[in-house]
Amino acid sequence: MSAEAASPTGGAQSIRRALAVLRIVAAGQEHGVRLVDVANATGLNRPTAHRILRVLVEEGAAEQDAATRRYLIGREMSLLGLARSARFPIRAIAEPHLRELSQTLGDTTFLTIRNGDDSVCLDRQPGSYPIKVLSIEIGARRPLGVGVSGLVLLAGLPFDEAQAVVRRNARRLRALRLEPAQLLQRAALARVRGHAYAAPGVVPGTCALAVPICTADGRTVAGLAVTAIRDRLTGEQVPRIAQAMGEHAQRIARQLNARVRGQR
Repeated sequence: MSAEAASPTGGAQSIRRALAVLRIVAAGQEHGVRLVDVANATGLNRPTAHRILRVLVEEGAAEQDAATRRYLIGREMSLLGLARSARFPIRAIAEPHLRELSQTLGDTTFLTIRNGDDSVCLDRQPGSYPIKVLSIEIGARRPLGVGVSGLVLLAGLPFDEAQAVVRRNARRLRALRLEPAQLLQRAALARVRGHAYAAPGVVPGTCALAVPICTADGRTVAGLAVTAIRDRLTGEQVPRIAQAMGEHAQRIARQLNARVRGQR
């Protein structure tokens, strides 16, 4: 990365604020977010947040539900995203592995990547077990470190970088009742174990497990996760399931590495 790309551009505060607002709106998915949520998450005062939201709505980048008054990502942003539909080759590479793993385990599998200070779910494959735990939707955006996939992504960062991410997300994390210091401790534990396990998971009565997908140079590029009802993913079952997931993660990484080499 060039020095110009690495350093912040001066005089662009309004653009950065608008993008920060859009990221919070995107995190609301189909439920949307309130003005107060946007203000609290971004640190902007309400008049400023409201002014930015009004402009985004006028430009089609955001929408406001007339009944709930909540803000959602607009049609314009969805259409702009179509211009780079092949931007995430890892999704196409991982999709058959997610499907095979979900069929083998019987439970839902997820592929999640890092995007700035957030994690974003790229894909989800439900399993064959009658009770399906669909804890997050494709496109779900959360502060990095929230959820098991976000945790392995955070654990894969150098400690100084992980600290900086958590510090920038501190306001959002506390809104979720998560203490930044505790999140860093969980990431350290996930780094040692090679996986992240949560009991309960996002949905009460469930558990979740994630392993990292790492490139040849050791970078964690994605998290591979599975969620299930509590009895199907107990602590005693974690080593066996984590091993199966790790094997798929390695296959995904090998295919991704081969693709990168082929493009050189």
